[in-house]
Amino acid sequence: MRSTLLVIRRSPFAGRVEDMNELTILCRLLLAAIFGGLIGLERELHGRAAGLRTHILVCIGSALLMLISIELARQWQGSAPDPARIAAQVVTGIGFLGAGTIIRERAGIRGLTTAASIWTIAAVGLAIGMGFYFAALVTTAIALVALHFFSRLERRFSKRGDEGE
Repeated sequence: MRSTLLVIRRSPFAGRVEDMNELTILCRLLLAAIFGGLIGLERELHGRAAGLRTHILVCIGSALLMLISIELARQWQGSAPDPARIAAQVVTGIGFLGAGTIIRERAGIRGLTTAASIWTIAAVGLAIGMGFYFAALVTTAIALVALHFFSRLERRFSKRGDEGE
């Protein structure tokens, strides 16, 4: 009981594996929804196939799978389960989801940036699930800059327009 009280007094975003409680889980999943929503909103505003809802779902799903990995490792300490295995399978599965957003059109390809944003937001979700909030925040910020501001530069200096989107 005492350790639970210590967790409640500490930040719900902090904690080792054995300190994870419902508040920590809730905060991690909400943070994943927010970060996924930021990237998804940018994609939605550009009219891309994978927008707000898709990015939120990918990010919270990835975070949940990482939380499950952590819990499995905690429950089976010293036994076979390896938390990195689920994370590796998330990366593989998201690759297939991202491939679905790529479309070949005439001489060009569309959807590569959206596929990359889905893959990136899955990694952000995994980071949040592990408690690596700073890395998730920095990655989200860099992704937003790359998606929003660099697309303007790309259109200005590129003859291909936004075919890579």
